[in-house]
Amino acid sequence: MSETFTAFEGERRLASGPLTEIALAIKGTTRPACGPIAIFSDATGRAIDLDLRGSDEGVLARLPTAPGASQPPTAGESRGRGRPKLGVVAREVTLLPRHWEWLNAQPGGASVALRKLVEEARRANGDRDRQRAAREAAYHFMSAMAGNLPNFEEASRALFADDRRKFVGQIASWPADIRDHVVKLAYADRAG
Repeated sequence: MSETFTAFEGERRLASGPLTEIALAIKGTTRPACGPIAIFSDATGRAIDLDLRGSDEGVLARLPTAPGASQPPTAGESRGRGRPKLGVVAREVTLLPRHWEWLNAQPGGASVALRKLVEEARRANGDRDRQRAAREAAYHFMSAMAGNLPNFEEASRALFADDRRKFVGQIASWPADIRDHVVKLAYADRAG
């Protein structure tokens, strides 16, 4: 699934969707802006800047790539270690000697053991990690769009305490589009 973004003009939500659609929709807006336009990553809640000058093709060519996406090596550039065709990337890991000894004694060696440990942790902690990431995204968005609104501090505490009822009560007076978007970011993947 591709990352989605949401654009706001002041307190009003303009559009949500893939970055290409958002960029072209904002660029195509001919009416005078009623407020500043801000674009937020739904995954992180952080604002991003876009250069909307020039042609549609130019705008699309300047869009940022997804974080963590690896670019294929250019001609003459060495591939380095790893298995890039499979998406494997070599990075440095710092461990104590006893950790290296244990990893190297595992079937398949350190790399295989680390991949298995990471996958096991992802399975075991997946829901908790997703909930933490959702709360952080909601907080980043709230800080940018609602930091000066009533009950921001109380709402933040309720968000991180995972007290949904109190959180929703604290933000009830906020502008509807901001309120609805922060709830969507914080609780979209949870029922209830």
